[in-house]
Amino acid sequence: MSDKKLPKEDLPISNSEEKEPEAATTDAPAEQEETVEEVAEESPAETKEEKELTEKKTVEEPAAEESVVEENSKEAEADSEEDDHGDDEDEVKSSDEEEHHEEHEKEEAVDYHTLSKEELIGALKDLLATEPVQRIKNDVEEIRSEFNAKFNEELEQEKEKFLKEGGNIIDFHFTTPLKKTFNSLFFDYREKRNEHFRNLKKDLHANLEKRQELIEELKGLLNAEENINTTYRHFKDIQDRWHTAGPIPRDKYNLIWNTYRHHVENFYDFLHLNREFRDLDFKHNLEQKIKLITRAEELQQEEDIPKAFRELQMLHKMWKEDIGPVAKEYREDVWDKFSEATKVIHDRRSEYMKAMESSFEENLAAKQKIVLEISEITSGAKPSHQGWQNAIKKVQALRDKYFEIGKVPRTSNKEIWNSFKEATRSFNKEKNAFYKNQKKDQYTNLEKKRELIKIAQENKDSDDYEAVTPLMKKIQSDWKKIGHVPRKESDKIWKEFKDACNHYFDRLHSQKNAASKEEEAHYETKTKLLEAIKSLELSGNKEDDLALIKEKIKEWKGVGRVPFKKKSIEQQFNKALDTLFGKLDLNKKETEMIKFENKLNTMVSQEDERKLKNEHFFISKKIDETKHEINQLENNLGFFQHVDDSNPLVQEVHKNIARHKEQLEVWKAKLKRIKKVRNA
Repeated sequence: MSDKKLPKEDLPISNSEEKEPEAATTDAPAEQEETVEEVAEESPAETKEEKELTEKKTVEEPAAEESVVEENSKEAEADSEEDDHGDDEDEVKSSDEEEHHEEHEKEEAVDYHTLSKEELIGALKDLLATEPVQRIKNDVEEIRSEFNAKFNEELEQEKEKFLKEGGNIIDFHFTTPLKKTFNSLFFDYREKRNEHFRNLKKDLHANLEKRQELIEELKGLLNAEENINTTYRHFKDIQDRWHTAGPIPRDKYNLIWNTYRHHVENFYDFLHLNREFRDLDFKHNLEQKIKLITRAEELQQEEDIPKAFRELQMLHKMWKEDIGPVAKEYREDVWDKFSEATKVIHDRRSEYMKAMESSFEENLAAKQKIVLEISEITSGAKPSHQGWQNAIKKVQALRDKYFEIGKVPRTSNKEIWNSFKEATRSFNKEKNAFYKNQKKDQYTNLEKKRELIKIAQENKDSDDYEAVTPLMKKIQSDWKKIGHVPRKESDKIWKEFKDACNHYFDRLHSQKNAASKEEEAHYETKTKLLEAIKSLELSGNKEDDLALIKEKIKEWKGVGRVPFKKKSIEQQFNKALDTLFGKLDLNKKETEMIKFENKLNTMVSQEDERKLKNEHFFISKKIDETKHEINQLENNLGFFQHVDDSNPLVQEVHKNIARHKEQLEVWKAKLKRIKKVRNA
């Protein structure tokens, strides 16, 4: 057999040479794409391109035996309590450790911004207890960022309070039990993470040394002075130990693997001296590769395309690392079949990814729109409690909608997530600033409401219902006009105020209920009096009849108030009086004053100051109008200076003047009487 290196079978399929089908990435967001690398030590030809690809490192190793050191610079961003917890840690990825990217998905699956400090601590505890420490970095950083943001807000409030009370900023120090608990948990996380990667790095280098020893042992087989059967068993034992030797640093993978493969080829050249063992091994390898081909062909029918692709990756790894070469006459055939099955799956996945990318772009546009809408709500929120409450509802609906939208292109995942977080944080910052100022007003409102409570409690047992009832109604109205108070005081002061007001109005209603029964009795009495007046027979003697009517009026007045809903009986009584007065020979002034006196009595009995005031105003207005009419009529007489007094027009003017002067006397008498009543 030739000593030249066998070509890799990881090139795209073409008519002239064997190439690996184009690799596709996994569904989860990732920092580096993983692809299938296909290896066939027994491929029939080796082109210059293949040789170059064999010797150079690509990013397409299938969970290859390498490692990547990543400095955790973010861990340096720690609070004073956390700065002593160690240097930047190294994050090591091993050669056969499958790339997992669920952390990017979790970043959107869990919205830590909505959690309280207590809930954030609980979430961190759960992660440390249930998840591998190397898989929770993004979540822990997100939790830590949100916890520190909430704690810093509390710290600023305490600092402001400390300075207002005259404290010196140099003397200010603030922490809480929650902060100490969180720092302790975060310290535990860093210790566990550092320990994990220290151990992993140590194990990777130990495995590297073990594989180097196996290569040396393999090289020594060519010079072994022993039976070929023993040498072959020794070779198979080395192969078994190689497959179980464990991962090595990724940057050493290509060199170690190619070296190992080179010496395997040398051994097979050496084994050519004994075809029995070589053919037996080739036969076994052929059977295994046919099984892989069969499974790859079955995967072409798998509906879950990402699942089919992941299993195909495993088949390629087994083809490369677990199964040796086959007889030369079968190499091209088995590789062509495996490559063909691989290409079908790659083509299906390529179409699938194109369709997914299209939907991912739509999702990205939808999420960008939501971020913009949140920013617009933030800038357009009205500076009022109701305005911010409406804004909060809108933003919450948008946030829910954001999480319902599916994945976005991997390259935009972190950017859109950071934009979303920044938009929601800006909203909350503006909202919190508004309510911080509101708190100052709330304490002023609290003092105003306490003053109203004091008034209510001082008057709740008063018996002066006429004076206190308007007062109690006014302070209730004033209470509604005062704005919000601190939430912790709200229920307490409302209960105090409500209890005092309820105490007073319960007493008032009790008193009114008692008065209501009395008014019903008055109504029954007045009903009987009304019937008596309607059936009253006059004697024809003016003086006697007038005295009788006045006596009935006095009797009516002495009965008292009737229920408000039945006060129409007063109008019925006045109509009955008008009928009686019409039967008497009384002058107009006398009749008017008797009727007015009765009207005043009704108003006084109803304790209706508003009606008395309105009546007073009405009479004063009538006096002014009557005086104006008299002046106007007297001026009109000036037009009749040369007209005889017997002229009908002149006589009519004189009559009108006399009538208005008579009415003026009546209005003046009424005004004098109502003034007396109101001043009594």
